[in-house]
Amino acid sequence: MKKLIVISILLFFTSNLIASKYPKREMRAVWIATIANIDWPSASNLTTAQQQKEFIELLDLVKQYNMNTVIFQIRPASDAFYASEFEPWSQWLTGKQGKKPDPFYDPLEFASLECHKRGIDLHVWLNPYRAVSDVSVNKSSSEHISNTHPEWFVTYGKTRIFDPGLPQTRNYVAKIVGDIVRRYDIDAIHMDDYFYPYRISGVEFPDEKTFQEYPGGFHANEKEDWRRNNVDLIVKQLHDTIKSIKPWVEFGISPFGVWRNAEKDPLGSKTKAGQTNFDDLYADILKWEYNQWIDYVAPQVYWEIGKEIADYKIIADWWSHHAYGAQLFIGHGLYKLDPESKEKSWQSADEIVNQIKLNRKLKTIAGSVFYSAKFLRKNPLDLHQKVQDRLYRYPALPPLNGRVGEITPQEPLNAQMNLSNGQLHLSWEGGANTKSFVLYQFTRWQRKNTRNPARIFLTTANNSITYTLNHTTDPKHFRYVVTALSKSNTESSPVRFKMNK
Repeated sequence: MKKLIVISILLFFTSNLIASKYPKREMRAVWIATIANIDWPSASNLTTAQQQKEFIELLDLVKQYNMNTVIFQIRPASDAFYASEFEPWSQWLTGKQGKKPDPFYDPLEFASLECHKRGIDLHVWLNPYRAVSDVSVNKSSSEHISNTHPEWFVTYGKTRIFDPGLPQTRNYVAKIVGDIVRRYDIDAIHMDDYFYPYRISGVEFPDEKTFQEYPGGFHANEKEDWRRNNVDLIVKQLHDTIKSIKPWVEFGISPFGVWRNAEKDPLGSKTKAGQTNFDDLYADILKWEYNQWIDYVAPQVYWEIGKEIADYKIIADWWSHHAYGAQLFIGHGLYKLDPESKEKSWQSADEIVNQIKLNRKLKTIAGSVFYSAKFLRKNPLDLHQKVQDRLYRYPALPPLNGRVGEITPQEPLNAQMNLSNGQLHLSWEGGANTKSFVLYQFTRWQRKNTRNPARIFLTTANNSITYTLNHTTDPKHFRYVVTALSKSNTESSPVRFKMNK
């Protein structure tokens, strides 16, 4: 008996140590970029079967890295990676804008099914304003909105974008977002950093005519404030659109890494970024956070720790004090990892490891987003091994977001365990408000502590699983419990399995 007590005490302290070192709740997301076939599909001439195979392989990599969320770009240039009645199929999906997949399938519907089947959250990534990424190269179909309503657009450099000053722009983009939220099972709408485009030196953005027509109460010397207000209006409208349809769907923004430099504003960061959100992209992120127009913010901090003009450590710490209640994740630049990099820091995956470690010390940072998915496959500088061994050894559930109303799931029902022909079969039923399930495995002597991520065996939307009976699954040595997750990622109490004789 004494021996059993000692073993129980050791297991208890080991479990608590693991739980403190490896958080059970943490955002671990990756961007899947579709524009120019950056991540998926790898080329625009793939068959439906090849596209689906590639996507599943990416999701399997996400699981291997113990990540829990993908951010899938479905509208890179006012086109669609889903069946839309308003915008044409993307050229980067089928090779020609407006051409549907053949054999037909809906990539977003497919992504939703495959993600949730694996217990992966799906955030869909849209660019609000970009219509043609390069007017000298990209050919738009006659049905494209830039051709049916050319009066809504301006060209700046090589890019054709919606004129942000027009109310028609806001209403149209809100219609697109509302359609997606209404028809698809998604967990979040995600916007990146392209609001007003990055400045081109010596080239003024061509919106004087719109400013004269829709001044919105701003005077001639307040044009930059007017531009920021235009972006404020669309962010607020998108928030209201999403929440009016499905209040649990999150709205997140991934801005450029620097809001403002301190030399321009004492509230800004001690950086010397050449362009900033507030002054160049006209994106007042802090206002959106403070007014609760966005549920999370994921700044793209693609610089290394110690960089003179933009130090990752300084910027991450700055954001940790300026999230104003919005959930905060940090965007990391996996693409910078290169043994031949001119910056020594990026010659080792330790840079990413150290950035994540720093995030965990800053209590308001709830996780990371990685750019981009193809680098999970490339695994530069042994990224996978280093991240998993040191940081992502066990799975983690997405963090709870205080700005999304909590939805309490019912405990799983009728949890049964069967042994037959060398197979272990676990089955259960989902109750009310259930999105997915978490299966935990414990040795016979371990406390059924679901706070310990080391005990997570599987996350899935399925309600049954079958394993070959062996030393890693045998119920003579292990016990299993299952919990339910709701749309808000709230977890139910655990339910034990009953052996079905």
